[in-house]
Amino acid sequence: MKDMDNIPALMTEIGQRAQAATTALATAPADRKQAALIAAADAVWARRAEIIEANAKDLEFGRDKGLSPAMMDRLMLDEARIQGIVDGLRTVAAQTDPVGAVLAEWDMPSGLQIQRVATPLGVIGVIYESRPNVTADAGALCLKSGNAVILRGGSESFHSSGAIHACLVEGLKAAGLPEDAIQLVPTRDRAAVQQLLTMTDYVDVIVPRGGKGLVGLVQREARVPVFAHLEGIVHIYLDKSADAQKALDVVLNAKTRRTGICGAAECLLIHKDIADTIGRDVLTALAAAGVEIRAQDGTPGPDGMAQATAEDWGKEYLDSIIAARVVEDLDDALSFIRDHHSQHTDCIIAEDDGAVTRFFAELDSAILMHNASTQFADGGEFGMGAEIGIATGKMHARGPVGAAQLTSFKYLVRGDGTTR
Repeated sequence: MKDMDNIPALMTEIGQRAQAATTALATAPADRKQAALIAAADAVWARRAEIIEANAKDLEFGRDKGLSPAMMDRLMLDEARIQGIVDGLRTVAAQTDPVGAVLAEWDMPSGLQIQRVATPLGVIGVIYESRPNVTADAGALCLKSGNAVILRGGSESFHSSGAIHACLVEGLKAAGLPEDAIQLVPTRDRAAVQQLLTMTDYVDVIVPRGGKGLVGLVQREARVPVFAHLEGIVHIYLDKSADAQKALDVVLNAKTRRTGICGAAECLLIHKDIADTIGRDVLTALAAAGVEIRAQDGTPGPDGMAQATAEDWGKEYLDSIIAARVVEDLDDALSFIRDHHSQHTDCIIAEDDGAVTRFFAELDSAILMHNASTQFADGGEFGMGAEIGIATGKMHARGPVGAAQLTSFKYLVRGDGTTR
């Protein structure tokens, strides 16, 4: 029985058990990891009623806590979303195992043969808010990549995450893998987060997934290396060459499909030459869909648009709100995006190949899109099955972090009595 009052001892025990599990995981055959994930998927679907019942407790907690509609949407599970969790687990299970993959190989004049081979990172700590599906996504991706994982979900998703975690453990048992490969911190106490961030003896990397406050806390206080997942300040630029129908379809989907995800569009930039035509039509359609528009003074659009303030530029709303402004040209758009984005995802709507080439070359976001909804900024939509987050930093992993991104590498050097 764990002592929930002694957080340092609790977390140390979890860390020791995770580290002990890494030896078995690093050498676990691909088919056993695959079997564990398939069994976990079966368990999630078989126990979906229990998961929804647990989620109801979390939704009540969230309402009492005064969570925003966007956060409540992230928290909510129904059968369709549970089916998505199941599909994600199965997709990760079916992927090629990244561990042991030969990333490069070459021969040297000295007679040495050298290979660079993918290896697990070790123990990964994942700290996340609201979305209980991250429990399954992170657990699956870490297992697939041969890593042990310590999951610390948000207090609001405590019951849902616990129910999903139980299914992952069921899968590990069925495949004969150590149950300690996927552990969930069993307390809402925030001291557990503080402890996890400093466990350099047991944890190799921390992945925060949540709002600016959480990521900022982790970056400030972690002594363990961090894969940062910053806020999604997502811009869409309507170039003067934009196709009217594509602009309408993409912007509406990017803003309204789900407003509370990090790939939702937050700012619309409109070339001055199309401001009174395509731009006006797109803003009118957004308003008709119930989106509040905060526009730069003089932006053509429907009646009732609010005037944007300086605070609206570079803001992640995660709500049915979008900022909008007219720009002089592509140079103006690029400059504005560089000044206000979070290097997460940005998009250009254009038919001019030259404009697209410049947009792709001159912006340094983790994801850049052309004529496609920014709601596709998701590991599942990239064919990764799931993601542990979208890393906006430039070291090691960037963009959607799937199983392959959760590996490091080592060099295997072979000789034949070779000396120097």
